[in-house]
Amino acid sequence: MLTKNQSIVLSRLKYRDYDLIVKCYTLQRGVVSYILRGVLKSKRGQSKTVYFQPLSQLLIEENYKPNQTLHSIKEAKLNYIYSSLHTDIFKSSIVMFLSEVLSLVLKEEEQNAELYNYLETSFQYLDNEDQFSNFHLLFLLRFTRYLGFYPERSNNEFLFFDLQSGIFTNTNNGIYTISGDNLILLNQLLGINFDALHTLKINGKQRQAFLSMLLFYFELHLEGFKKPKSLKVLNEVFR
Repeated sequence: MLTKNQSIVLSRLKYRDYDLIVKCYTLQRGVVSYILRGVLKSKRGQSKTVYFQPLSQLLIEENYKPNQTLHSIKEAKLNYIYSSLHTDIFKSSIVMFLSEVLSLVLKEEEQNAELYNYLETSFQYLDNEDQFSNFHLLFLLRFTRYLGFYPERSNNEFLFFDLQSGIFTNTNNGIYTISGDNLILLNQLLGINFDALHTLKINGKQRQAFLSMLLFYFELHLEGFKKPKSLKVLNEVFR
């Protein structure tokens, strides 16, 4: 049965000689993987693959069959046309990084309209924003809300933040607690929206240190999570 579904592309992988497997986060069903058979066989087919760039927002007509791991797409069209997300080298490095994080983290085939809306609006914001060097920091921090380990904001005047428990504390738990610049930046990010990110005044070293801490936070709370391979590229671009 054919149904229409909004989707955000997380990743794509060449399969065999001419097929493409595309992993998407969809509005109706959460994570769904589609196989595009023979799409790489002709120039006409290859031209359609431009729709399936990382984080593209699509409206698809799908042939979804329960209990199957791969589904098919009859038709796909752009649901939102980015103006700079895939052409600006700085934004595209963020796209590559965040799409890899999302692919690692999002695995459930279950509807979550609130999360879908967060992804959709966040990437549209990034597409239209001129000052975005700290976008990925706030995006990942807010993403933890949907994953179940968003920091508890009470007692944020305490000297440390415990990464294992997700709370502010006055007890130093070694490598599992943060202080100093990372603690200051955490408090700042917890108190602002995306449109106030330009007010953050941090350098590349501070940005990288905070991102490294955030990824460690993910590792502590998500089984099997590993630092994305694209992290090195992102750090080079925003150093």
